[in-house]
Amino acid sequence: MQHPEMQADIVIVGAGPAGLACALRLAELYDRHNREHPDRPLQKENILVLEKGREPGAHLLSGAVMDPAAWRRLVPDFEQSQELAFTPVADDAVFALTARRAWPLPLTPPPLRNHDNFVISVNRLGQWLAARAEAAGVTIFPATAAVEPLWHRDQPQKMRGVRTGDKGLDRDGKQKSNFEPGYDLLAPVTVLAEGSRGSLTRQLLETLKLASVNPPLYSLGVKEIWELPAGRFPAGRVWHTLGWPLPPSQYGGGWIYGLPGNRVSIGLVTALEYADPRTDPHAYFQRFKTHPRVRALLQGGELRRYGAKTIPIGGWDSMPPLAGQGWMIAGDGAGLLNSQRLKGIHLALESGRLAAEAAYQAIALSEPRRLLEYAEAVRSGVIGRELYAVRNFHQGFERGLLAGLAHAGLQMLTRGRGLRRRYPAVAGHLRMRPLAEMPAAPPAPFQPDGKLTFDKLADLYYSGTRHEENQPPHLQVRDPGICTFRCSHEYGNPCQFFCPAAVYELIGEGGERRLQLHPSNCVHCKTCDFMDPYGIITWVPPEGGGGPNYEGM
Repeated sequence: MQHPEMQADIVIVGAGPAGLACALRLAELYDRHNREHPDRPLQKENILVLEKGREPGAHLLSGAVMDPAAWRRLVPDFEQSQELAFTPVADDAVFALTARRAWPLPLTPPPLRNHDNFVISVNRLGQWLAARAEAAGVTIFPATAAVEPLWHRDQPQKMRGVRTGDKGLDRDGKQKSNFEPGYDLLAPVTVLAEGSRGSLTRQLLETLKLASVNPPLYSLGVKEIWELPAGRFPAGRVWHTLGWPLPPSQYGGGWIYGLPGNRVSIGLVTALEYADPRTDPHAYFQRFKTHPRVRALLQGGELRRYGAKTIPIGGWDSMPPLAGQGWMIAGDGAGLLNSQRLKGIHLALESGRLAAEAAYQAIALSEPRRLLEYAEAVRSGVIGRELYAVRNFHQGFERGLLAGLAHAGLQMLTRGRGLRRRYPAVAGHLRMRPLAEMPAAPPAPFQPDGKLTFDKLADLYYSGTRHEENQPPHLQVRDPGICTFRCSHEYGNPCQFFCPAAVYELIGEGGERRLQLHPSNCVHCKTCDFMDPYGIITWVPPEGGGGPNYEGM
């Protein structure tokens, strides 16, 4: 098939905080260049941003409390904007939960003190940044999924752009009447800012055989937005929880953030590195809402929105190589998240800004090696200083909550070191044990009441998820026989538990049971791409525009 080609200066994959910060900063640098060098102008329409969601921000989800430092460096006057809704944090607290009680910690740990930070919607942040970038002359292609990196034939280590997905194929891969082939977007610089577990980032690292010191590690955050009776929980109040309903061996915790309009953001983060293949993060979150303290808060309220996404928690030693010939990786895709502070948006913005400055040098001076300066700028600048200081934080919870808290205290006293210079890590799916090693009695399935608690399909309705039904499946199972004849007996098909959107369903009875996929349910969290114990599931982008619509999330 012939793919039309389009030339550009830079292709940015992903219209999230990192990608849009890169585009916006590069547009500013182009303007400065054109003032200083009118004889050799740079064209801002050659800054291309690809977004697989139906519009910028559609796939963006976070808690979210944001440190504004990087925001101020990127857009110094952001607080004057009337379009961008943000709420200064007014008070914060941390609670240790048991099944019946909530014990407030007498002192909020320093990493969780959020004064001078803002409660925000990352979805609206993405919309605001996209509008600002387009006003600056950047070209954004929504509903356009990049499906593979392109390489130079004579320099197979050098990236030359990306290919976008074909549109108008049916589920068998045959062309429909509205078929359009994908484009080859060619540029000397490509920035991968796809978010957590980006599909092109994975392909790039596999093709070039690049790896981090520790494997990438992830949590799954499950979130709802509720509208409460007036005055119940003020905007700007920030609560975090640890303990119940997660077992002591499980890393994670909950949050409740006050939003404008009598709404709250409520969610639970569960580390995807557990032993029991029947672990269900969505069910944990529903149980979290039944805690007496949380139940009383939500009583009389109404569910408005739902979503889920993975979060990179490996830290400094799980960061992949950040730059190479023709490419850079920014934001969550590079693992830039501080799991001690529960924050990554500011690091995504900062990484996008730094990527833009390296890209400008490579483009304006025709010096491709300048892209390597981006990796050094990340590691030696404010991002590196923040992440190196907490480099062993998550790994310190290897033996559970109490040991992890002790490690965290020790690491704060030893500038992030703890007992060892580096704590090794094991990929989450490798920690999963066969059913034969688990207690004989399975956990009792959670029974939602449909008012306070919900099953996955009921929650999914509030995510705004939709896909074109008649298109090639974007969840590719390399050997379905393993699911039916091995995984069901050895692990009990953990995909039906870890997926927060009921994409994977076992149907049939007894020995006739088989796995049924529902790709149209997918919220693009990509948990299945790395938690399958056999490594046979690959998540690829569906036709552009499909997926959730996280309005206000």
